[in-house]
Amino acid sequence: MYQMVRMECARIPTAEGEFQLCLYANNQDDKEHLALVWGDVAGRRDVLTRVHSECFTGDVLGSLRCDCGEQLARAMGMIAVERAGIILYLRQEGRGIGLLAKLRAYNLQDIGYDTVDANLQLGHQADERDYTPAAHMLRDLGVESIRLITNNPAKVESLRELGITVTERVPLVPTVHKENASYLETKARRMRHWLNLNGLSAPTLASPTLASPTLAPPALAQPANGHAHPHTNGQINGRVNGKH
Repeated sequence: MYQMVRMECARIPTAEGEFQLCLYANNQDDKEHLALVWGDVAGRRDVLTRVHSECFTGDVLGSLRCDCGEQLARAMGMIAVERAGIILYLRQEGRGIGLLAKLRAYNLQDIGYDTVDANLQLGHQADERDYTPAAHMLRDLGVESIRLITNNPAKVESLRELGITVTERVPLVPTVHKENASYLETKARRMRHWLNLNGLSAPTLASPTLASPTLAPPALAQPANGHAHPHTNGQINGRVNGKH
């Protein structure tokens, strides 16, 4: 049986305001998932919530390859405006494949693979994240229902399947530029993300009943620039990525 235990919480003053940071341990792995909480959320309905997967490159370094750091900062700001809310920080780097594989995926993307095919070429799934920890943390925090800050339909679907009441999907509009445009386009086209990028978009409104995830991509083709498939035996030029 999956068990999640809140180990400790501490006051964290930030540029956005004061949060409580709570660290959770579980009996399934050694990952230390975190909850960043503003206000007393126990017993409340429609709590503004972001379930955010760890992204060292985006969250810490400010990498422009993805929109993760921007999403985290905006979610903190949105919660500060409401003066109540939760950010669950799940230790699932690179959509669950880990930092090493994510760096290899980045190298594959630099020679023409998209973010989905890069993961597949490395032997991973397009998205390997598990939202079970998030569901347990939300139950521990005592929220009745949440308004989920996300562009990802699979996240809404997964939380609902885990028994979490998601009453609303709150969008995050990304800043699109040359470094992340292809990544965002792939998320909209192949991972059903609710994004409107030059007319390419998935549905813009989350409904109570959502279609099943459709993450299986077509057969791998040669990368866009015509390079042959590289070797991926752990060398520096064994290439490939991972958001969100």
